[in-house]
Amino acid sequence: MSDHGSGWRGTTGQRHWWRVRCSDVVDRERCLTVLVDRGRVVLVGPPGETAVLSADQLVQLRAALREAAEQAER
Repeated sequence: MSDHGSGWRGTTGQRHWWRVRCSDVVDRERCLTVLVDRGRVVLVGPPGETAVLSADQLVQLRAALREAAEQAER
């Protein structure tokens, strides 16, 4: 696992994943997870929560989604 700004990315077996820090509507720290599973991109939000992202966190999410899409196409 490698630290990527305020997010992380790593691999588990053949599965690639990225975590982007965010907050919920009452400003508690949470994470969004992006992963690639059998050629599909999966976005997992905080359970039962709404994810709120700053501009910097959106940049990280966009980068994670772009990398995940590239992995899914392979």
